[in-house]
Amino acid sequence: MENIVSSYGSDQRNNINPTKIKVIGVGGGGGNAVNRMVKAKLAGVEFWLMNTDLQVLTYSNVENKLQLGTSTTKGLGSGGDPSTGEKAAIEVKDDITKALDGADMVFITAGMGGGTGTGAAPVVAQIAKDLGILTIAFVTKPFCWEGKKRMAQAEAGIEKLRKYVDAILVVPNDKLLQVVERQLGLREAFCVTDEVLYRGIQGISDIITIPGMINIDFADVRKVVKDSGTALMGIGRAQGEGRAIKAAEMAINSQLLESSIDGASGIIVNITGSSNMTLYEINDATSIINNVVRDDADVIIGTAINDSFQNEIQITVIATGFTDKGNQSAINTPQISAAEYFQGKTSTQSNVGTSSSNLAGGFPKMPSMNLDVPDFLRKN
Repeated sequence: MENIVSSYGSDQRNNINPTKIKVIGVGGGGGNAVNRMVKAKLAGVEFWLMNTDLQVLTYSNVENKLQLGTSTTKGLGSGGDPSTGEKAAIEVKDDITKALDGADMVFITAGMGGGTGTGAAPVVAQIAKDLGILTIAFVTKPFCWEGKKRMAQAEAGIEKLRKYVDAILVVPNDKLLQVVERQLGLREAFCVTDEVLYRGIQGISDIITIPGMINIDFADVRKVVKDSGTALMGIGRAQGEGRAIKAAEMAINSQLLESSIDGASGIIVNITGSSNMTLYEINDATSIINNVVRDDADVIIGTAINDSFQNEIQITVIATGFTDKGNQSAINTPQISAAEYFQGKTSTQSNVGTSSSNLAGGFPKMPSMNLDVPDFLRKN
C-alpha cells in the first residue's frame, strides 16, 4: 500500500501552485451547489455556472456564467428534456471550450433527471476530455417520488456522463431520507447534499492547492483519479476523546454511501484539525481507513491545520478504482443525522462528537436531531 502524506495550513493557498482547478455547475441543481460553494468561500478554484435559464444566471452572484442554447431555449429552461439540454450545450460548444481552457482539473456538478443538467453535463465532460483535463463529476439522483421517467433520465444521463469523466461520484437524494429528520424543511434538506458536494471538492482541492510539509501535488491526485470510474465519498467530524477514530469510522460508514469503500484501489484522505491535532491521532485515523482498503491501494493523505476547528477533527475520504466485485458489499450503517455531520448538535450519550463550525454562511445550520447510537459504539 502506497501512502502519500501531506500536511498544510489553511492560510497557505496556491500563490505558487500552478494547478488550475475549475468547478462547473450545470443546470439548476449544479448551479445551486456552486452558488453555495461561493458563499462558503471555497478558495483556490474558479467557479462557472452554465444554464439555459437566463433569469437564474442573472440572479446568481457567481462571477463566471455561460448561457447555454440562446437560440435553442431563448433564455428559458429546457422543459425537463435532456435532449434539449444537450442541444443547448452543443450550440455553444466553442464557448464551453473557452471556459474550460487552461484548467488542469475540472469538477462538474449537476442534478441528474431534469433537462439541462442531464443533457448538458455530458457535453461539458466530453469537451473537457478532449482538452485532456482531469475531470470528476459530482452529481445527484432524484428522489424516487419524482417519478420513474425522471429517474430513468437520470440513470441514462449518469451512464452517458460516465463515458467522459475520469471519476464520477453519485449522491442519491433518497439517502437524504436516512440522514434528516421529518420536520426538516425542503431547502435545508437539499443543503445537506450541497454541503456533501462542497466537502468532496474541498477535500481534493485543498490537497492540491495548499502547500504541504511533505509535498503532494496534482500528479499524485491524478494517479489516483485518472480513469478510475465510480467514486465513493464519506465525511466524519468528531470532537473529544477518541475524536480521530470516531471521525474516521463515521467517514467510512457514511450514510450517504451506497456501498462499501472496501476494494478501492485509490483513496484520497483529507484530515483537518486545529494545531492541537497530534501525530498519534493521524496515525489512529489512517489505520482505521487502511484496514478497509486493498493492500495495494494508493493512499493520499493530506492533513490540514485550521485553528477554527478548535477541539474538532474532520475527515473526508474519497475512494476510487473499484473492480467489478470491489464495491458490491452493502453498508449496514447506523442512522447518522445531518446535524451530526455538519453542526455538532449531538447527544453526548452517543459519544460521537461533531463540528460546530459552519461554512462562512454558505450553508444554513441544521436543527438538532435525534441520534441512534452507532453499532460500533454499542459493541464497545
